[in-house]
Amino acid sequence: MDGQPSLRERKKQRTYQAISDAAIALFLEQGFDQVSVAEIAAAAMVSKPTLFRYFPTKEDLALYRFADHEGEASRVVRDRAPEQSPLQALHAHFRAGLDRRDPVTGLCDDSEVLAFHRLLYGTPSLVARLYAYTTRSEEALARTLYEAAHAPEATPHPADTPSAEAPPADVPSAEAAPADARVAGAGAAPGPLGGPGLPGAGAGLPGPGEPTRLEALTARLTASQVIAAQRILALDNWRRIADGESADEVYPSAVTAADHAFSVLGSHL
Repeated sequence: MDGQPSLRERKKQRTYQAISDAAIALFLEQGFDQVSVAEIAAAAMVSKPTLFRYFPTKEDLALYRFADHEGEASRVVRDRAPEQSPLQALHAHFRAGLDRRDPVTGLCDDSEVLAFHRLLYGTPSLVARLYAYTTRSEEALARTLYEAAHAPEATPHPADTPSAEAPPADVPSAEAAPADARVAGAGAAPGPLGGPGLPGAGAGLPGPGEPTRLEALTARLTASQVIAAQRILALDNWRRIADGESADEVYPSAVTAADHAFSVLGSHL
């Protein structure tokens, strides 16, 4: 059926999952550095060459759980509702993750998730490898923000201010840009998050030259700020839970922190 993965693809994904699960079980039991690739291959009942066809590095075996989330911010912006600005969509998505206790938000007190996070953040090589995932997420989001701001068929989204049609009613929109910034941006093309862009850039795709480079730089800077904010929020939530608080106890302040973070992003980007 259209849109459904083929049998071959489903078998491939099951193999990915089985090998990664076997590796993580060994890492949690013995420690990341104490487990060899040969041991993982034996536990997963595959050969070492097969293992390396699926996972080029040992670190990738542990970080497979992040694979589905790589580029997630880009997908959220690309698939947002027509009336939403990129920042409103990202804000609503993160809030929804908090509501369902998504481990990616750090707001999850499941014992297995906590053990995995301790493994991840306690292993320098895994933290370093995670940076590569983060970098690719930033690059994907930057491209999508640039395209969203300059697609010829796109209509400018309202600057990130509350409206009757903005994200869920219980998700406060980010504050509008300061008055002086709004005045300075009058007549400018929309910026990556839906606010003012470069003065004089005009509507639609910009022409070649310096404005194009600067707008691409703006999208990259914006993407890095968004991804960094999400990472900081998740780490803060996880650290509090690791210190003994429950997810339900952390939830109210996690929501407040997320709303504040996206408000800051909306007023400064």
